[in-house]
Amino acid sequence: MPSVSLVIATYNWPAALDVVLRSVRAQREMPREVLIADDGSAETTRHVVLAHQTDFPVPLVHVWHEDRGFRLAAIRNKAIRRATGSYIVQVDGDMLLHDRFVRAHRRFAQRGSYVQGGRCLLDESTTARLLRERRSVVPAFSRGLRNRQNAWYAPWFSRLVRGPQDPDRRTRGCHMAFWRDDLLAVNGYDEQFIGWGREDSELAARLIHSGVRRRNFKFGAIAYHLWHQEACRGGFSANDARYADTLRERRQRCRDGIELSDVELRA
Repeated sequence: MPSVSLVIATYNWPAALDVVLRSVRAQREMPREVLIADDGSAETTRHVVLAHQTDFPVPLVHVWHEDRGFRLAAIRNKAIRRATGSYIVQVDGDMLLHDRFVRAHRRFAQRGSYVQGGRCLLDESTTARLLRERRSVVPAFSRGLRNRQNAWYAPWFSRLVRGPQDPDRRTRGCHMAFWRDDLLAVNGYDEQFIGWGREDSELAARLIHSGVRRRNFKFGAIAYHLWHQEACRGGFSANDARYADTLRERRQRCRDGIELSDVELRA
């Protein structure tokens, strides 16, 4: 089974990141390391990471860049560069993880494929209670779960689920997993994607164009998505057009991706 690097993307929600890291601590099988992909958060987020680093059971690495707008693609690339595991599991910093989450991903991993995971949506009151009490455990039959079927833990059914095979339908970067060498082969995320949307579908499209098939993971790697207001979608149209170009041209690699430019290498 692969060595897992868990990449957690975050931006200025330290209370959520705190409970997410508590859910990582509770894993029955730990990842090799946890990398916080921080898209320019203020000092309060760094303080949360520092507090956990004092006794975290595996290396906990804070990967940060300056806040110059929504640059999720770039900060994920930066974290993936630092990763040492052969398998990258990525989640957002508002996703609480079931205690078998990492173990499930490690056992589901299969060469020649990437994984699209699911999420169980928590309502506003349940989210507020979890944050207030700094709790990371969500009972499967508790109130406040909007799509409860995504909280069913039945890993023996996981390999029977087919689901969408294209890069668009139900693609969500908040819960995905990849072999690191597959990401490097397509040059990771396209850092031309600025603002919300489509960077995850575009990466998935390039993986599929290069021969990496999609597998959908249900009933195994359970994650609970904390409620929050939707992000501003001001840059969506430009990102959508860039995604359409990738589909039309059947691109396999992006130009501005995970490989460091000559300028960055000299820095």
